[in-house]
Amino acid sequence: MPELPEVETIARGLDKRIAGDTIESVWLGSKPEPLKSSPAEIAAVLEHSRIARVRRVGKHIVFDLETKSRQRKHAPGSASGKTPRPSNTQSTRAQWIVHLGMTGQLLIASPDTETAKHTHAVLKLASGRELRFVDPRRFGRLAVVRIDSQNGSGFSAPGDEPLEAQIDRFITLFRHRKTPIKSALLNQKLLSGVGNIYADEALFRAGIRPRRRASSLTRAQLRKLHAALIEVLREAIKLGGSSINDYVDAEGREGFFQLQHRVYGREGKPCLVCRTPIKRVIIAGRSSHYCPHCQK
Repeated sequence: MPELPEVETIARGLDKRIAGDTIESVWLGSKPEPLKSSPAEIAAVLEHSRIARVRRVGKHIVFDLETKSRQRKHAPGSASGKTPRPSNTQSTRAQWIVHLGMTGQLLIASPDTETAKHTHAVLKLASGRELRFVDPRRFGRLAVVRIDSQNGSGFSAPGDEPLEAQIDRFITLFRHRKTPIKSALLNQKLLSGVGNIYADEALFRAGIRPRRRASSLTRAQLRKLHAALIEVLREAIKLGGSSINDYVDAEGREGFFQLQHRVYGREGKPCLVCRTPIKRVIIAGRSSHYCPHCQK
């Protein structure tokens, strides 16, 4: 499943390429699983909307949309209100929310490019390009949100943003948790966006075993983990994320951070620091990789 660096890479690429473009029409496939909002609602929100911005929120990609709508005023002196005239054009706001699931991809393509078998949405843009959502396993999700006075801020992630969490807040989130620190890092209600790869890599750099109870960590250890997590996420974003299985960015390009993995996916291989074989354990149903010598 794409994690924070992969989703950030895709969102930045899309924002660079299609922000300012307008969605002319929408095609949605027949499979119901990817659709959290109804097909009619998705089409109604997306069609003729301008893409103001594309950004990441947690593990979600959020398209901030603007739709121009004309209101009509009654002509002066018309008691019946049957003689309307156009007034100023106003903007209404909405959002398209995309979660990539395990195998989802958002790809920019020309209309003459062959459509992949597992394409579930095609947005035709005014620039002549298409934005396609492809997801073979159908764990990805598509939804729309209309922003009004009751929902003025739009979509928000359930947990804190890892790259913005200050150290005191980070310590508060984890110091009293009795679960393994690896499980706590994956809890999206605490931090939104951290996944298996970057939790393992951050714990290795901080010298902390994934089975350690979060509540057993000292403030100094939590400070070290906070710094390691931010460092690993920023490095991964810089290298375009980790291409494992199906991940590619909006241009169809793979990332390179998998070449920098120190523990993840390296079970049985020598630690790059001490040469001790890397171990893999299962914690809450998830694989965790660590060095039994470097991590305590």
